[in-house]
Amino acid sequence: MLITKKQYPGILLLVFAAGFIFMAGCRSPEPFRGTEMPADMPVLDFTLTDQFGEPFMLSEHRGKVSLIFFGYTFCPDVCPTTLATWRRVEEVLGEDAKNVNFIYITVDPQRDTQQKLKNHLSVFSDDFIGLTGSEEALTAVYNEFGIYREVQELADSGAGYLVNHTSRVFGLDRQGKWRLGIDFNAPAEDIAHDVRLLLAGN
Repeated sequence: MLITKKQYPGILLLVFAAGFIFMAGCRSPEPFRGTEMPADMPVLDFTLTDQFGEPFMLSEHRGKVSLIFFGYTFCPDVCPTTLATWRRVEEVLGEDAKNVNFIYITVDPQRDTQQKLKNHLSVFSDDFIGLTGSEEALTAVYNEFGIYREVQELADSGAGYLVNHTSRVFGLDRQGKWRLGIDFNAPAEDIAHDVRLLLAGN
């Protein structure tokens, strides 16, 4: 078929459009702002007890993205900062927050009773999940996530002791695989950005 000069502009436009679509499809996925883990790192299932006295099995909450942090209610710095950031993440996510599990696992089961966890977390959000359990059950979870935990006795303090612990937040995708390591001081907007990528299946 012969192409006339009048047809050149239309054909060139189609060529440019096809090239643009091809290049857009070849672009790398938008990067995470947290530390990305290998895509195939499943987390072993565990069962603990939430702040309402109900059993919480991690596998039953797949289908949502999970943010997991290990802390305690007597923590003077990192823990309340993380919870305040999570509250802001909820606000930034809006309706998407319904598809996120915000999971707070105690590293101080001796003092963090279910009622204590309930009262403490409710200050930040009624949707946050606080978990405790037996020393054996918690230790298994600590080991699974590689949690550092050390009791520091305080001789001249009414608090009795502090617990030094890992401050990283763990990001799990909808399939329960560990995908992200998030610094405790990461901006809420960055965390929300990464959560949305996980929700989208990235």
